[in-house]
Amino acid sequence: MIRIFVLTATLAASTALTAWSAPPGQPATGVSGEASREALEAAFATAPVQLDSEVLFKVRGTTSFPAEQRALAIHDRIVAPAQDPAVSPETVRTVESETSTDIMAGDYFIMSVFDADARLEGLGRQELAATHARRIRQAIERYRSDRSPESLMRDTSAAAIATVVFIAAFWLGFRLFRRAEQTIEARYKARIHGLTIRSFEVIHAEQLWGALRRAIHTLRLITGLALLFVYFHFTLGLFPWTRAAGHRLAHWVFEPFVILGHGAIGYLPNLIFLAILFIITRYVLKVARLFFTGLERGTVTISGFDADWAQPTYRIVRLAVVVFALVVAYPYIPGAESPAFKGLSIFLGVIVSLGSSSVIANILAGYSLTYRRAFKVGDRVKIEGVVGDIEKVRLQVTHLTTIKNEEVVVPNSKILNTEILNYSSLARTRGLILHTTVGIGYETPWRQVVAMLKIAADRTAGLLKNPEPFVRQLSLGDFCVTYELNAYCDNAQSMAQVYSDMHRNILDLFNEYGVQIMTPAYEGDPAQPKVVRKEDWFAAPAAPPDEEEAHRPAKPP
Repeated sequence: MIRIFVLTATLAASTALTAWSAPPGQPATGVSGEASREALEAAFATAPVQLDSEVLFKVRGTTSFPAEQRALAIHDRIVAPAQDPAVSPETVRTVESETSTDIMAGDYFIMSVFDADARLEGLGRQELAATHARRIRQAIERYRSDRSPESLMRDTSAAAIATVVFIAAFWLGFRLFRRAEQTIEARYKARIHGLTIRSFEVIHAEQLWGALRRAIHTLRLITGLALLFVYFHFTLGLFPWTRAAGHRLAHWVFEPFVILGHGAIGYLPNLIFLAILFIITRYVLKVARLFFTGLERGTVTISGFDADWAQPTYRIVRLAVVVFALVVAYPYIPGAESPAFKGLSIFLGVIVSLGSSSVIANILAGYSLTYRRAFKVGDRVKIEGVVGDIEKVRLQVTHLTTIKNEEVVVPNSKILNTEILNYSSLARTRGLILHTTVGIGYETPWRQVVAMLKIAADRTAGLLKNPEPFVRQLSLGDFCVTYELNAYCDNAQSMAQVYSDMHRNILDLFNEYGVQIMTPAYEGDPAQPKVVRKEDWFAAPAAPPDEEEAHRPAKPP
């Protein structure tokens, strides 16, 4: 049958054009003409002729008279004699003409069967017309039978019974589900415990119970919808006027599942390929994670590769592997070649490109900061006036914790474009120099001030003895001499407390030796000049050079 259909489909163009377009008596074109019109013949579609949602047969059309219009016209011509009680179904007959076989019902013309229609079915014209006439006769009989008072009364009774059964089943199902939910709650709710992993409760018991209740409610909803569908499908199918709606209802409900099923079967090789690609990609990422975790922990070493680079580099490798897998998988994704999928991809690409400029900039800045080694987690830094410890370095932002226990989140792009003061990077090796200034009047010997500042540094816990503290005289101002004490510290996180202790010791020491820390401001000259007498140059605790040499430890030979 399939071979006959293929042969007739390839030869149908010439016959159709000869029968419908050529003048009567003109011979048909040859085989070469048939071959030239083969493409046009293949474009002619067919449409079903239906009566009360039952397909009687299919007809074809032409470019000027499409198959759908022809099928609708034949339907209307069948209904006309079916509604006329004076026309007997036995009067349905075939009448031969020069180019077609016509089907009549009494005086009503129903349709014409052409040679092209017969070749489409692989039958002779008269044979096909007789078959159509028999189907039309049966359809007229059924049309009248379905609309008879006895049939309508029977269908109405069946619909009433179905309605009662549906209401009872719906009520009974509602009660059963409600009783089942109450029984499960009474017996098993107390036995449901949360999901814990190593003493950490991942899912609470209330969440599990809520999920179980939602599953019961979903099952109840599905059951109610199934009962509703069965009821409407059965009831609508009883009456000829609503039978089409019943068939369409079934089509609407089951067609998506059929399409999904056929699509899944058709895409099964692609789905298998995607599953294999997913497994390979997953294990490649696992191996990469193990490798970079070893670099981070020091079990795997690469010359010149810092351990702090392990996790950022792993993220880059992971992104590259995932992007490569997506590129490979794209042609095998179901619907990837559809216009909708392409349009959605373009739309998402435009949205991402317009809205993610700052995000991309922050991500690139985050990687740049990581490989520049400007700072690392735990460092005490100063960024745009904010002093704090680095807590987290993420792709887009960096988290700081200040000495006031405040969390400051700074975008990485902003950090990249500003200066960073890192207190911790050299404190571990060379030491961080903590410094403070005091203004002392000209009447105080500078050697005494230097000695007192060094003693204050020596008394301060957290400052290193080696290298030794040193004092610089920054300026000879209008009213005072500005001294700067510099001392080394190896713990940047303690600098705030060390500064506080150092200032306290300076105050105590200067009070102990009766030296004022002030800048005298006056409008006139004092009665006594603000000078230091030579005999006071080495006032306590300062010592003359020879005594200083005596107190110094002997140099090694």
